[in-house]
Amino acid sequence: MTSGENRRITDMGTLKALAHPLRLNLYRALYLERVATASRLAELVDEAVSLVSYHLRKLAEHGLIEEAEPQSADGRERWWRPASDGISIHDEDFRDAPEKAAAHRSASRLFFAHRSELYHRHLDERAYWGPEWNSASFDSEYLSRLTSAELAELGREVHALMTRYVDKGRAAEADGDTEGRENVALHLYGFPFRP
Repeated sequence: MTSGENRRITDMGTLKALAHPLRLNLYRALYLERVATASRLAELVDEAVSLVSYHLRKLAEHGLIEEAEPQSADGRERWWRPASDGISIHDEDFRDAPEKAAAHRSASRLFFAHRSELYHRHLDERAYWGPEWNSASFDSEYLSRLTSAELAELGREVHALMTRYVDKGRAAEADGDTEGRENVALHLYGFPFRP
């Protein structure tokens, strides 16, 4: 990885590059694979290699992914990896112009739709996961009355906790401990509302 930190997206071009359904799927798949070829990613997203290669180059143009060291002797394929340890997008970076706010809102809706689709797929496939995974899976809703500062603090604490588990999983896999490990998504939303 070039950077061990999240990349904060602050420009419209990069936001629009990521806010494309296939590119978002490719970024997510590459993030999980850590290093992969266009062929491998095409298998994961069920698309043609030529189309995947095109969209990978678009993600690379915006610095979201980068070429990786070849992982095999076959020099014909390019290997890719995420350019950072993740990405973050903040409302405050897109508030200064109506078109930027609209682009941010549109991208946020797409990201939410992708997360929702992932959870719907989990619900549909739940029977195939077995009792251990079904018992471990959870969905919860917590309602509380907080200040904006408390909500921000909660977000930082949840982020730190999840980062600890991401690091724990990666360290175990680096040590060859892959038994029983699966990709796990945790989606949290903290926002104000009025009934």
